[in-house]
Amino acid sequence: MVVVAALGGNALLRRGEPLTVENQRRNVRVAAEALAPVARDHRLVIGHGNGPQVGLLALQAAAYDRTGAYPLDVLGAQTEGMIGYMIEQELGNLLPPERSFATLLTMVEVDPEDPAFANPTKFIGPVYSVAEAARLAAERGWTVRQDGSHWRRVVPSPTPMRIFEIRAIRRLLEDDTIVIAAGGGGIPTMYARDDGRTLVGVECVIDKDLASGLLARELDADLFVMLTDVDAAYADWGTSSQRAIRRASPNALAALPFAPGSMGPKVEAACRFATATGRRAAIGALADLGRIMAGEAGTTVAADEAGLTLAPKARP
Repeated sequence: MVVVAALGGNALLRRGEPLTVENQRRNVRVAAEALAPVARDHRLVIGHGNGPQVGLLALQAAAYDRTGAYPLDVLGAQTEGMIGYMIEQELGNLLPPERSFATLLTMVEVDPEDPAFANPTKFIGPVYSVAEAARLAAERGWTVRQDGSHWRRVVPSPTPMRIFEIRAIRRLLEDDTIVIAAGGGGIPTMYARDDGRTLVGVECVIDKDLASGLLARELDADLFVMLTDVDAAYADWGTSSQRAIRRASPNALAALPFAPGSMGPKVEAACRFATATGRRAAIGALADLGRIMAGEAGTTVAADEAGLTLAPKARP
């Protein structure tokens, strides 16, 4: 079975946690422990978030004025190498030594006319207080938005259209190589407007769930699973009547409202995959991965489901 697993940024760095290498490696080790059983029995492709990491690199580059600002496509490529290295090492420590790995710097095409460029929604970097966010927005021309009880920088997040390295990924999978690809949504690229043939980088961050979903569709994966810091997608999230969604058809799930910067892209990616392939997509917590694959936890999205199946309402 071919499994595409997308690790949320929280799998690499927990919300509010200092952006240190030690913290990232510890969290990657936890993720590796959950992924190792899947890798032993299936062909595995791993996507991952990079919001905190790309934001940190942007801050570090901005602190050195002589270089000027590094563009987000270049920073995204840096995070793919950094995070891929950690995943390879920690997962490799748990698997037989003959199992091979490959981290691919993955270019993903976006449309220069995508409306997302006029409406930044993708959170990157650390969290700030209201005062800090306002100051940084004024000093650096950032767009900032509230993320839970904190504030963060937001950047455009256009829809991924094409994965340029898809043939290489297919060949690696055929050789039973564990592939880490489309990290952070991939490196955003587009064709230059003047000739339509020259690839150029783009100042944006592609949503990793939508990119991983595109990757799963292109690979004809048997299962596409998105791992996050909540146990499922919820109906009426944040209210006294919230209930976990256990199973759903794409149409029923797409009809519900979800936050555009967090659960929204996961739901969209799951619905697209289930509709296009007729196979299962799932959303849930990293610690529940085994039970999610068995259909016993998380939210399963499948075309043959009828409407929504909700978990019982939690007792007060």
